[in-house]
Amino acid sequence: MKRATALLILTTFILSSCNENTSSLWGQYETPTPIGGNPVLVLPSTEITPTEIFSTGVTTIPLPAATATPTSLSSSFVTQPATSTPTEFLTPTLSGATVLYYAQNGDWLPAVARRFKVDVTEITSPKILPKSGFLDTGTLLIIPDRVDRSVQYTQNLQLIPDSEVVFSTSAVDFDIAGYIKDAGGYLSTYREYLGSTGWMTGAAEVERISYENSINPRLLLAILDFEARWVRGEPVDEFHRTYPLGYENFRNKGMFLQLAWAINQLSTGYYGWRSGAITEITFPDGTTSQIDPSLNAGTVAIMYYFSQLHSQNEWLRIMDQTSGFPSYYANMFGDPWSRADAAGAIFPPGLTQPEMILPFESNTDWAFTGGPHSAWESHGPLAAVDFAPSTAKSGCSVSDKWILAMASGLVVRSGNGIVVLDLDGDGHEQTGWSILYLHVANRGRVALGEWVEQNERIGHPSCEGGVSTGTHTHIARKYNGEWVIADGPIPWVMSGWAVIAGDQPYLGRLVKGNQVVTADVYGQAKSLIVRDDDD
Repeated sequence: MKRATALLILTTFILSSCNENTSSLWGQYETPTPIGGNPVLVLPSTEITPTEIFSTGVTTIPLPAATATPTSLSSSFVTQPATSTPTEFLTPTLSGATVLYYAQNGDWLPAVARRFKVDVTEITSPKILPKSGFLDTGTLLIIPDRVDRSVQYTQNLQLIPDSEVVFSTSAVDFDIAGYIKDAGGYLSTYREYLGSTGWMTGAAEVERISYENSINPRLLLAILDFEARWVRGEPVDEFHRTYPLGYENFRNKGMFLQLAWAINQLSTGYYGWRSGAITEITFPDGTTSQIDPSLNAGTVAIMYYFSQLHSQNEWLRIMDQTSGFPSYYANMFGDPWSRADAAGAIFPPGLTQPEMILPFESNTDWAFTGGPHSAWESHGPLAAVDFAPSTAKSGCSVSDKWILAMASGLVVRSGNGIVVLDLDGDGHEQTGWSILYLHVANRGRVALGEWVEQNERIGHPSCEGGVSTGTHTHIARKYNGEWVIADGPIPWVMSGWAVIAGDQPYLGRLVKGNQVVTADVYGQAKSLIVRDDDD
């Protein structure tokens, strides 16, 4: 592998960027590319804020009366009964109290350390702990007790499995359109005009946004019905016809953009907990609550989502297992924990990435224009990277260069600038490894249902499939429906180059031995990369 610098004078690498004020395929819909014209690009911070910048207020419908006493936030998580993976506190010793924590599926040491507010080196175990990668489920961790009992903590009851938040194996056979039709509510006849796609049914919108964001459609339907009665009834008032989730923002009118906003909140909670980026939730009035460190990502996702819309007292009622959202969800779709048990863990023990190559042909000039950034929506996990081909043209055009299959797989989606390869070939991107390619031009794009071998051509880079000011391709990995963080427990390695995240989204490096390529949206010399014949 070598870096080309002499070609910089003769060729231009197009800035891969988006304009949030331009209508996309879905109207005003955020896409996972940076804002053009700014070499230092920042996605929304992982800090918790009560509402988004343009929010003009939240209107909610009355909640069902509670039939059980909510758990008080003033009760420390230490005293709450856990439904799984209990956390125990040992008798204080000379070195202080110690927490016994049993690792959950998807845990890795850096995230656990952040949740418990300790350093990774302070965590011990009877087992040899891995320096990287996921912890085996059930691994005993002995952690110094740094809990500040003077502040409020959430309850530590796990409310929903992780597999009910991401579009996982548990939802692979869920008939979205059939469920909506049988429910017979407002959504069954709803239609909406969305940008260049034109008129779409509500069912088609839910299906599309679920696949694009890899969010479980059951959860979206449950939230839509809980907040607005759209699925099994009629909107309670005219306001909830325009803003079904109660999030009043002129940029988020209509069901599709309301759901897009909801997915941002769910993803912030889910993947923020996975990575250890968030440890508290903030309510609209600015009050906060620390998140119990023994919770699972799925529970934190719904806790975070509802904290953005509701007061603390309302939130407590919603989190009640017997009268709040968890029971509402089970009433709509049955026991989620039984489905989770049947589907199995999202991440099996010893999971590693299959061999992948750089997504372009050897001896062609490309630039690493985007380090780890959001896989889809602006608040998604840092699971994607961008590459742009050299070109003599500026702006958006279809490049003559080819995007290649990084690994062999079955094409399970092809259209609207997207190609998804299912690596296990079972026809479901919710199972096993899959790779998303975005901004793949219609011309020359591989067809749905084709099997492609590693190193075969799948299409040309372009700006199609989202709002982008520069020709490039955006790629991301998933496993069992969950986006896999680019620089996380399972390192992303392509042709021997490992992805290293930067201090901010879109920054970062590719490292191979003593060779380093640095991400740069302008395609400057430091970002140039040429794949060798032997890669």
